Amino acid sequence: MDRKKFIQTTGAAAGIILVPGLANGRSIPNSYKNGAKLDPKIIKNEDGKVLNVIGDIQTHKLVGSETDNQIVEWVDNVSPGVGIPPHVHTKEDEIFRVIKGQVEITVAGKTTVLMAGDTAFAPKNIPHAWKVVGTENAKMITSAFPAGIEIMFAELAELPPGPPDFEKVTKICGAHGITFI
Repeated sequence: MDRKKFIQTTGAAAGIILVPGLANGRSIPNSYKNGAKLDPKIIKNEDGKVLNVIGDIQTHKLVGSETDNQIVEWVDNVSPGVGIPPHVHTKEDEIFRVIKGQVEITVAGKTTVLMAGDTAFAPKNIPHAWKVVGTENAKMITSAFPAGIEIMFAELAELPPGPPDFEKVTKICGAHGITFI
């Protein structure tokens, strides 16, 4: 096939594939059906809202109001020994990607140590927990979908400094569909 015919053929095919709803039975996302479009966003390493969530220093990079409530993403910067005890989410799935350090994670009863470059997926309704192990702070990118959990984190960050009042923490988390086990 010559170049001109190839471009004409592949150009027409690409046009069909790129038109939502015409290929693979896909439908147009709700955020585009109503004329509302999401704004693109470039997030630099130093950007984001920093929250101290009971010792988990989180920098929120994307929140639900920016993603049509599809996803929230934050960076955890956590000291050795700090972690989240076993719990279950009823509303969101989570993805944990370790960038630096070592994070011991338990999902569905299986425990492993994640190193830089490793990823874990914790679906909703599945017990999971994590803790920073080793001698250095860990940096982890965490995503939750759909969004909404960031509202809980903001409430937890408003608790007074010092040892957390587990009764208050449990009440706040429970209001957002999270229970400790």
